[in-house]
Amino acid sequence: MDLSGRLKKTFFISASIFLAECTGGLLSNSLALLSDAGHVLTDTFAIGLSLIAAEIAKRPSDFRATYGYHRFGLIAAVINGVSLVGISIYIFYESYRRFLNPQDIELYIMLPVAFLGLLGNLSMTLILGKGHEDLNIKSALLHVLGDTLSSIAVIISGLLIHLTGWRIVDPLTGILIGIIIIFGGLRVIKEALHIFLELTPPGFEPEEIVSDIKNISGVLDIHDVHLWAITKGQIAFSCHVYVKDQKLSELECLRKEIEKRLKDRGISHIIIQFECKECEEAQLYCKL
Repeated sequence: MDLSGRLKKTFFISASIFLAECTGGLLSNSLALLSDAGHVLTDTFAIGLSLIAAEIAKRPSDFRATYGYHRFGLIAAVINGVSLVGISIYIFYESYRRFLNPQDIELYIMLPVAFLGLLGNLSMTLILGKGHEDLNIKSALLHVLGDTLSSIAVIISGLLIHLTGWRIVDPLTGILIGIIIIFGGLRVIKEALHIFLELTPPGFEPEEIVSDIKNISGVLDIHDVHLWAITKGQIAFSCHVYVKDQKLSELECLRKEIEKRLKDRGISHIIIQFECKECEEAQLYCKL
């Protein structure tokens, strides 16, 4: 099954779980179940955005987007991350209210619906978790795994209420789910903004890369270095390389060697400008 097919099937299951848990949470008066329904809603939203972003990302680069349309997925990630934080804040507020005034829970409704939600999340995990390397699917899978943990927490809280009668377990579970959601949301926002701000991608050291290139025979110096991510997993690198005065054809082997070393580090988009005369301000990083 292709990327779009997996996401479409997962979207349908996630939307069905949301409707079931939202209805069950209202009927049973369970904040834990309603909190999980809120988490499922954000998952459904995230999967829908991932599906839209996957379709848009298929478009080839053109005069409007010379790098392509991959960053539409990042916009979807920021929107989803903000919605996760917002829902978490509401869950914390509602949990506080229920601490002050614990309410009765209809367990005969809560537990079956929570168990149904767990089965749905496990099925989505199987759909998205089969061998693949697509980052968009991996992102959606992380949301589903987080909601699977939430479903387990709801079931455990229901059993504890049934065995002990401690109604306070319900808002405590709501807080636990809220913490899971808010950390996931903040992580998504942080990763997306890291790319939008064109900061150095995690795991890459510019000075180490520059040192490696300087060790290549024929390279006198390197400056005006830029290292950024076009989107997650697509790393770009540009630089000025100072060499002795020679024909452009004589630099072909040097260019291939530099590109080989950069590609071995996971850099896919490479721009090299050769110079036989140093710039007036030959600094390692560009001074705008």
